[in-house]
Amino acid sequence: MGRLLTLPSPPLASEPRQPAAPAPARGAGKPVSQRRGLAGLRCDPDYLRGALGRLKVAQVILALIAFICIETIMACSPCEGLYFFEFVSCSAFVVTGVLLIMFSLNLHMRIPQINWNLTDLVNTGLSTFLFFIASIVLATLNHRAGAEIAAVIFGFLATAAYAVNTFLAVQKWRVSVRQQSTNDYIRARTESRDVDSRPEIQRLDT
Repeated sequence: MGRLLTLPSPPLASEPRQPAAPAPARGAGKPVSQRRGLAGLRCDPDYLRGALGRLKVAQVILALIAFICIETIMACSPCEGLYFFEFVSCSAFVVTGVLLIMFSLNLHMRIPQINWNLTDLVNTGLSTFLFFIASIVLATLNHRAGAEIAAVIFGFLATAAYAVNTFLAVQKWRVSVRQQSTNDYIRARTESRDVDSRPEIQRLDT
């Protein structure tokens, strides 16, 4: 018997490699509200150009200048009026500055649980009253040094700015209250019409 010759088998064609799946983008699986973070912050130029925005900027500047003037006084006698003016000017600067940032960046829209119109009204009303009292007390007790006189002047200017803002804030708050009452009335009328158009609800009530 002859020897059988074995031929080498041809090489099998290699299967084409599948391209690797691209890695998911970073943060792609997160909800839009979580990925947004602070990236959605936008300055509102309309607010800064409006009357309330300009008044807020003026209040922050005047309160800061009044606080700087009172801080430059090295000696006082008596000091109660100076300390009270220092507290009022610093508090007004901080609170009004925070509200200016909230309104100019529309951050207040992300916290609808707070009535921001009423908050602004309370802040401006209290600041008007406290700045007026602090300026009168400082002008009565401490009016010798130039820094004291300058602090009194800027205190009364801040009082005027806060008073105008209080007037505008009262008007804005009244408009928002009217709109809220109108919306509640429309909602109640709509619900009553829905009940009238569905007799099965009336039968269940009876």
